[in-house]
Amino acid sequence: MTKLTGPRRASKSGKNDSLVIFLHGYGADGNDLIGLADPLAEHLPDTVFLSPNAPQPCTNNPMGYQWFPIPWLDGSSEEAMLQGRAEAITLLDAYLDEVVEAEGIAPDRTILVGFSQGTMMALHVAPRRAEAFAGIVGFSGKLLEPEKLAAEAVSKPPVLLVHGDADEMVPPASLPEAADALVKAGFEVYTHISKGTGHGIAPDGLGVALQFIQMKLG
Repeated sequence: MTKLTGPRRASKSGKNDSLVIFLHGYGADGNDLIGLADPLAEHLPDTVFLSPNAPQPCTNNPMGYQWFPIPWLDGSSEEAMLQGRAEAITLLDAYLDEVVEAEGIAPDRTILVGFSQGTMMALHVAPRRAEAFAGIVGFSGKLLEPEKLAAEAVSKPPVLLVHGDADEMVPPASLPEAADALVKAGFEVYTHISKGTGHGIAPDGLGVALQFIQMKLG
């Protein structure tokens, strides 16, 4: 199994006090989200930004990557999806251990920001880690295996879920479904709907995410 790698943006101030890790969506790569570091760094000058590439070349877009196959998009089997997902979970978990140590920034000063499939990864992996992250921001995603969350959650970082009400890729109903399961499992949950927004990150959603990140990083 390969290690995850991807772009890094140094903190604007040179003082590394916190960490934001972007997890991109299906068919994209780390460069797809690292650009968000530019507007965010203006308000988070002491934050380092990382954006790893998912581990597998994307079946539908060989120039991009996927965390795991999606049968209804790429014709893969259920078995391939589950195997790919298990491998990606292991790799992301190891990556998070490595970067926390390498950057010298504790989990409670680290925020995970996922988009679409990256949100699925963040919401699955983070609660099953021993040390809680400062928070999770999930754009346009869903919660994998919500029925298992309460029993398997080890840590419970606060979560912000953001979704466009015109999303044709991941149904907007995924937000209340995830929020309900998270709340029932004892998580602190915030939500925001971006009006007229499809499968993407709108300015209002990014603004709410910044407020959440600032609040949780103090």
